Amino acid sequence: MLRWTITFIIIAIIAGIFGFGGIAGASAGIAKICFFIFLGLFVLSLLRGLVKK
Repeated sequence: MLRWTITFIIIAIIAGIFGFGGIAGASAGIAKICFFIFLGLFVLSLLRGLVKK
């Protein structure tokens, strides 16, 4: 999940450099959503690991 976030951030940066504002904004939005999903799943896995021990 974090790999997808990094990919979309790179796409957003490259699109921003070349002046494609719409694509850059969309890619940044997708990257933000992917990051928060990753963060949520990471916290859930940490909590699940603590409960099992």
